Amino acid sequence: MNRRSISSCLPGPRAALIALSLLLGARAGGADSNVIPPADLAVGGGSGPAPAAAAVIAVPPAKAPAKTDAQLREPEGLLKLGARLTERGEYGTAEIAYWQILHNPDRTIPDEKSALLGLAHLYRKQGGVPGADAIYVTKADAIYERFLKDFPEDERAPDALLELGRTQREMGAYNLAISRFYSVINSTLKFPSQGFEHYQALAKTAQFEIAQTYFESGDYVAAARYFSKVRLLDLAPADRAHAHFMTAFSQQLGGDYEQAVATLRDFISQWPEDQNVPQARYFLSTSLLQLNRTQEALVATLDLLREEHRRDAGDPKRWSYWQRRTGNQIANQFFQTGDTFNALAIYKGLNELSPEPSWRLPVTYQIALCYERLHQLDDARAAYGLIIAAGKGAPDGAAPGPAVAQLAQMADWRLRHLDWRDNVERQFNVFFTGSADPAAAKAAPAKGAPPEPAQPPHESQPKPPSPAPNSS
Repeated sequence: MNRRSISSCLPGPRAALIALSLLLGARAGGADSNVIPPADLAVGGGSGPAPAAAAVIAVPPAKAPAKTDAQLREPEGLLKLGARLTERGEYGTAEIAYWQILHNPDRTIPDEKSALLGLAHLYRKQGGVPGADAIYVTKADAIYERFLKDFPEDERAPDALLELGRTQREMGAYNLAISRFYSVINSTLKFPSQGFEHYQALAKTAQFEIAQTYFESGDYVAAARYFSKVRLLDLAPADRAHAHFMTAFSQQLGGDYEQAVATLRDFISQWPEDQNVPQARYFLSTSLLQLNRTQEALVATLDLLREEHRRDAGDPKRWSYWQRRTGNQIANQFFQTGDTFNALAIYKGLNELSPEPSWRLPVTYQIALCYERLHQLDDARAAYGLIIAAGKGAPDGAAPGPAVAQLAQMADWRLRHLDWRDNVERQFNVFFTGSADPAAAKAAPAKGAPPEPAQPPHESQPKPPSPAPNSS
């Protein structure tokens, strides 16, 4: 093919201009071009005469095709799927669902908002799993910050601020968290009245979170002050009771025992069915001990032990835990300070809490020690005998457990020690009074200092076994 034939295949200048317009239109709008050539124009041929008049006809841009129902429902379905998977703990799959929305260039603003909040909630919940990497809480913090920066006027901004404050508290940023909670209170003032109840609830929750943040940061004085303020709000009874208990808890941890005792007694009287009453009674007993009001502490502890039959139906495990902890701690403290009568009274109450040998036998051992210290030796021997019998095995021939066997060994040593002491006392009485009867020894008149014996009778004291296990 020669040069002339090649040039004859090329379009003329006007046709080239139209072709370029078509190309630019195609690049700008794809198949929907804004410019089309006239019908009588032959683009491919340059040999024919050009028309006298030619015009480029402009047409309005074509509308994008409407989305199908399936396309409209897809983000909604992904949001529901992500929420459902998050609640089930399938965090990896839920994360994919949310990111699929956020990576979609055709996403709508409402879908983007919901996906961001869902993803932040996912990371925060994942970060709360024991042993989870702290990076998840950091991710939640970053996403809440982005949401509030991009959509500060969104109606869900106060909720996001509340969750952001909780997230930052988990990160240990207590002062920053408190400022977020105050921002929740301020933000609820400018939203429309149709959501008044919701925003009012958010403001109350934020005030409680401020008090809780002071508590977790260790500022118990401020926590007690703010929990006292929360109690004055129009709260549900359960929330008001919790704020009441936390006020007393903060006072007790802050060392204000006098005020804690008054608040605890008021709480127990006002909310007798609340789940925190057993723990409140524990705090009451320990606070009274701190104030050296031992008799009041004894009464408070015995009241807790007697509550078993009337209160344990609702939550027996909680009541049992605090009864045992309170009784053990107070009784042990009485025993260590020499107040054996009060210790014995509490140990007897503890002995009635459970018939299980793993619980009752250690308490019986403590009761025997109290009897021994009070010189009620027959009662002490009887208590030790019960433990020794249990150490020989159950009636059905089952071998005792290691703890029971060790306790029986200790009781056997204590019993042999009592026998050794009685034997020494009898021989001592015979040597000085001629009678083995201790009563006769006490009634014998003193006849001056007894002569120094050449070698008083003595029996070797048996070696004690390993220390007693903690009865708590």
